[in-house]
Amino acid sequence: MGNKISAVVIDDSAFMRKSISIMLESDPDIKVIGQAKDGEEGYNLVKSLRPDIVTLDIEMPKMDGLTALKKIMKDCPTSVLMVSSLTTEGAEVTLKALEYGAVDFIPKELSYINVNIIKIKDELINKIKEIVKQRVLRDRLNRIQKLNSSFSTTPVKHETSQSLPKMGYESIALGISTGGPFSLQKVIPKLSKKINIPIFIVQHMPPKFTKSLAERLNGLSELEVKEAEDGEKVRNGVVYIAPGGFHMTVTKKMSGIATIQISKEPSTTLHRPSVDVMIDSVVNVFGKYTLGIIMTGMGRDGLEGIQKLKELGGYCLAQDENSCVVYGMPKAIVDAGYADVIASLESIPEIINKAV
Repeated sequence: MGNKISAVVIDDSAFMRKSISIMLESDPDIKVIGQAKDGEEGYNLVKSLRPDIVTLDIEMPKMDGLTALKKIMKDCPTSVLMVSSLTTEGAEVTLKALEYGAVDFIPKELSYINVNIIKIKDELINKIKEIVKQRVLRDRLNRIQKLNSSFSTTPVKHETSQSLPKMGYESIALGISTGGPFSLQKVIPKLSKKINIPIFIVQHMPPKFTKSLAERLNGLSELEVKEAEDGEKVRNGVVYIAPGGFHMTVTKKMSGIATIQISKEPSTTLHRPSVDVMIDSVVNVFGKYTLGIIMTGMGRDGLEGIQKLKELGGYCLAQDENSCVVYGMPKAIVDAGYADVIASLESIPEIINKAV
């Protein structure tokens, strides 16, 4: 196998097993070393073959995906991508899977008659490569297990500072992608109810998933968390999550009231919602008194928005490499010299609470 990435595909649909396998092996660096038709068979395959990555369907006979995921994470920790239907029910189960340790998910609607198949395939392959190369898998899984039990009190290396200046922040703009749902559930519920400014979040996710994520975070948090709606007035102490498939921007009317706009424009961005589009609009309204935060995710979405914030004299916090599922978006910020604080996932809530 040499340096090829080894993969196991678990799905009760023979068509899906074949489709995903063909997609993966279209890249010369990936080799599918096993396929399974249910969770029990898949668990045994993963335990014996120890692949680098697993794609795991949620609804299967004998043993469902969530049960198989729990067993895999307990007995043979592996990077797992859930195969999820783009429905409200699928979103809720997928979020549970991400809590249990799955690193991300791919849409169930994979088909070679799908006009978006090339984009889906490229995204899947890029995602797998980034996840596998990120770090030693066991270290990541040990960290997840520790986070699920309690927050670490051990001092974190690589942090340039433990605090941000208290400058009367008027808003927070946070961008996050791969590994985001798990990470947000470790940050947002830890934010103080005394925070009296709006928080705007772009998480790269499909429609329905963002609504389920907002509802889940709302149930765990002291602050109100909601999926943003077009035309609503911005309220202090509320966390707004951009709806999947749409951009979220903030504008200030002549009356001085800030409102949210939800739109599919601009249509030329790589991501919708886009972190850059959101941060740019938030900075237009709140200026340097915006606290920019960039967390785990592929690519560099958010870099241009943070650049604009820094040019105005604002501050930015970036998640550190060790606690990211994929160190792409924060790395772009750090490499550009825009990060005033580089912090672990465990430290981010405390840093925000102290600053705001």
